Amino acid sequence: QVQLVESGGGLVQAGGSLRLSCATSGRTFRGYAMAWFRQAPGKEREFVAAISGGGIRTAYADSVKGRFTISRDNAKNMVYLQMNSLKPEDTAVYFCAAHSTIPDIVLDAREYAYWGQGTQVTVSS
Repeated sequence: QVQLVESGGGLVQAGGSLRLSCATSGRTFRGYAMAWFRQAPGKEREFVAAISGGGIRTAYADSVKGRFTISRDNAKNMVYLQMNSLKPEDTAVYFCAAHSTIPDIVLDAREYAYWGQGTQVTVSS
């Protein structure tokens, strides 16, 4: 059974940092694109960051560029999202997603077949 499990969310003050982790199991996603998306109450799910299968290429939403860093450890089947200088508008449920066939960066949520259950990030002002 394929599973993606996010962790690391929580409550933090504006300007603070959090590191989200996504553990994958059930099949290997080494070599395939992975990404983080988020969804705030009343809003659609939006792209946050993506990383290629080898971890060489990354992409970020303009709203998080320079503050968030996506990385992966294929040996450990893990993907991470380091979030610095957090803002109240970063408050959302953050989801990890894994592609099953494409090694390069994928920005469209509709192309991801595997998703985690999400982890809540709340940034207080």
